[in-house]
Amino acid sequence: MRRPSHAAITRALAALARDSGSFDAARYFRAATHLRFYNVGMPRVRALAREIHAANPEWTVDDAMALAETLMVDPHLETKAVGIEFVARYRRSFRPAHLEAWKRWLAGDLASNWASTDAICGYLIGPLLVAHPELIAKVCRWRTHRNLWVRRASAVALLLAIRRGLALDEGYEVARDLHADPHDLMHKAVGWLLRELGKRDIDRLAAYLREHGPSIPRTTVRYAIEKCPPAMRAELLASTRG
Repeated sequence: MRRPSHAAITRALAALARDSGSFDAARYFRAATHLRFYNVGMPRVRALAREIHAANPEWTVDDAMALAETLMVDPHLETKAVGIEFVARYRRSFRPAHLEAWKRWLAGDLASNWASTDAICGYLIGPLLVAHPELIAKVCRWRTHRNLWVRRASAVALLLAIRRGLALDEGYEVARDLHADPHDLMHKAVGWLLRELGKRDIDRLAAYLREHGPSIPRTTVRYAIEKCPPAMRAELLASTRG
């Protein structure tokens, strides 16, 4: 797609749309009543982002961000996803200044669902933190933000760094401060964070859970111990019960 625009991309997605009888994306987002869906599916979304990237070799990350800004305000999940996937193709050109733009998408509820938030974390913020570890502390401070999606990002955006051996202490600090968060989506995100920390050091995870267990939501504990050996899972479920 040469010279892509918001209108051209929405036309392309509409042409790929399926009726909800064959695929209903809305069933994964019951609480997100503001979202709209083309029911395209992520493989086709990624293919469209690849096509746009391949057809515009002269574009820079700034061009991609400018296009994504127009796509993120669209109510359709897949339109947002094209924007995120397209920007992700310029990850080698990410700069620290991009972090504020991505936080603005989250805080402004342009990514007001778990899928868009997690994609921003995994494909955009995560690679930036690996390239610029000095930004990890800034993202960790998002855990006190009033916006749910910014708080979720403070945990989910650390996952790639943790897999690279970074942000291990910071990950536990974020988890500890978020255990009291009332939202179920946060319970799952923190459990995911702890699970990744446990892959780096299972004994440290077990010690952390035993120490803080009664204050940790049960959903978080169950997510955190998914990769533990069966006997350890059983023991931690029992020892962390309030």
